[in-house]
Amino acid sequence: MTIAPDEARHGASHLYRVMRDFVHSTDDTLPGKFEITKEGIVLDMMSPSKPHELTVLRVRQRLEKVMPEELVAHTGEPDVEDEAEGVMRRPDVMVISEAEMEGDGSFDPRSLVAAVEIVSRSNPDNDWVSKLRDYPLIGVPVYAIFDPRTGTGAVLTDIHPTPDGPRYATRKDFVYGEDVTIGDWTISTDDLPRYQPIGR
Repeated sequence: MTIAPDEARHGASHLYRVMRDFVHSTDDTLPGKFEITKEGIVLDMMSPSKPHELTVLRVRQRLEKVMPEELVAHTGEPDVEDEAEGVMRRPDVMVISEAEMEGDGSFDPRSLVAAVEIVSRSNPDNDWVSKLRDYPLIGVPVYAIFDPRTGTGAVLTDIHPTPDGPRYATRKDFVYGEDVTIGDWTISTDDLPRYQPIGR
C-alpha cells in the first residue's frame, strides 16, 4: 500500500474541492448533470427523458411499498460524497434511513442502504463502468442498475478488496419482467419503460 505524502494528499483534496465548488456553482444554470469521479468531472448532457424519469418513479414507489417505514427511496439532493476519495455522485434513487436525511451537508455514502441508477441513453458508461468502480470504492453496499436501452439490469453486492481497489463480488443480472431483489426487498420490473430507437 502506498501512502501519499501530505502535500500530495492536500493537493488532491484541494483539487477535489475546486471541482466540487464548480459543480455546485453550475446547479440549475447549465444543462445536464455534473458528477465528480476519480478521473474528474463527468457531465451527462441530455435532460432526463420520460422513460428515464418514469423508471425512477416506478422503482421508487415499488421500493417504498415493501421497505420498512423508517427507510425512504430518495430521489433528490444532496449529493453522495466521499471527499477523501474525491468522488461526488448523484444517484437516481438512494435507499437511506429518514434519520440520515436530517442535518446539513452531503450524504455519507456508507449511510446508504443502496444506490439505484437508470442508465442514460447519452452516457451509459457512466453507470456501467464509472459508477461500478466508484460505488464500491466509497462504500455503497448495494448498487442496482436498470437499463431502458436493453430492458435488462443488474444488482451488485458484496464489496471485497481486489488489486484494482474495492469491487463488488456478486452480480445478479435480470431482464425486465422478472422480480429483482435490492437489499432485502423484492420488487417487480413489469411495465418499466424502454427507450425508443433514436429517430422514432
